[in-house]
Amino acid sequence: MTLIRSISGIRGTIGGAPGEGLSPLDVVRYTAAFGQLMKAASGKARPKAVIGRDARPSGPMVADLVRGTLVGLGFEVVDLGLATTPTVEMAVAGERADAGIILTASHNPKQWNALKLLNAKGEFISAATGAEVLRLAESHALNFAPVDELGSVREDHGWTGRHIAAILALDLVDAKAIAASKFRVVLDAVNSVGGLAVPQLLEALGVEVVKLHCEPNGQFPHNPEPLPEHLQDLCGAVVEHQAHAGIAVDPDVDRLAFVCEDGTLFGEEYTLVACADHVLAHRPGDTVSNLSSTRALDDVAQRHGRKRHASAVGEVNVVELMKQVAAPIGGEGNGGVILSELHYGRDALVGIALFLTLLANKGITTSALRKSYPDYFISKNKIELEPGMDMQALVDAMQERHRDRPHNNVDGLRIEFGKEWVHLRKSNTEPIVRIYAESGSMEKADALARGIMVQMRELAGIASKA
Repeated sequence: MTLIRSISGIRGTIGGAPGEGLSPLDVVRYTAAFGQLMKAASGKARPKAVIGRDARPSGPMVADLVRGTLVGLGFEVVDLGLATTPTVEMAVAGERADAGIILTASHNPKQWNALKLLNAKGEFISAATGAEVLRLAESHALNFAPVDELGSVREDHGWTGRHIAAILALDLVDAKAIAASKFRVVLDAVNSVGGLAVPQLLEALGVEVVKLHCEPNGQFPHNPEPLPEHLQDLCGAVVEHQAHAGIAVDPDVDRLAFVCEDGTLFGEEYTLVACADHVLAHRPGDTVSNLSSTRALDDVAQRHGRKRHASAVGEVNVVELMKQVAAPIGGEGNGGVILSELHYGRDALVGIALFLTLLANKGITTSALRKSYPDYFISKNKIELEPGMDMQALVDAMQERHRDRPHNNVDGLRIEFGKEWVHLRKSNTEPIVRIYAESGSMEKADALARGIMVQMRELAGIASKA
């Protein structure tokens, strides 16, 4: 059993002893700590919170616990039921709520679940607030409402429709051009909420949808992370149905990947690249992604006379930098697209609408669109940390060794080697250092990563392995 307490939320495997897995007691404890903080921040006797969940089997049980705990604190709870992460984010702002909780473990397997915590803007809470939630939960200094001040629950299943309506109202989305293109797409929604929300969007855009794994029962037919090795069924179905594209989303629909009409992968790193290409052609301002995202976004930004700003890894960091530089679009290389004029959160639904608008306006195939962008390949590796190893000292030593190279140390260390780069950062959840390297071929990226890993082992006093 696993329970991971972090400043961005609580996630774990269902069952086990309290504190070892995501047990009912853990759900109540951390929900209560978060709710108590948000209630105090609101200054209201009857604050409001929005909740929604993905389709994993533990969702109803966890939702019952979260609802009851918030009612016990005096909250008016707006329960969206099955809802995507970006839908819950939009609903928090739309309901003028004081907090939100999304019950989803995102791309983790079905035995996992989590509490993703949102502030009154419908954005992920800050590191400082997250730390206070953890402190309060461990202190047990919780205070519930007396009987006459208990809260209430109101169900509202209309927010998916409102979310889609807001997307259709964007002038960046050309529904007429999409409908005129008579697109046929195959959708793999891993039997979660994407099976409800994505077809609703596509049908509103006049797109023919071939559904693959769209029953929202939480029985994931394969590893739910939209990585190449998990999308082979989708690739085959796209060719079989002579579709214009394939669409894959994760269980809570904040990550998005495409498949080309010939069954090849568009590449999740290129989801943001394509969407940014469209948005930067119609909006002023730069774009933002984290330090581990592809250089192709830099190249596309330069085509439009703009630049790409690099943030620390993590959605909250991307959003913060987007606000600082007034970026109209940003996101992460894992298929996360953030359109600031809609809301500050990764949103596969708006990503689909932007991508199909670009495809329709260009009048080309999905594979031709992919070929219009430069080819880069990212090698992803890790080194296990020895007990007591000083990660910062290791990063400092690597920075000194490559002091003549352009570098960025806002989050670990990213070193530039012309068109190639390497990013070193300590994992927030495991005792490892992640080493990402990008180059013009996977062979070159792997070789670059191996060379850097040898240097790190030498500097750390670890025997180099063949």
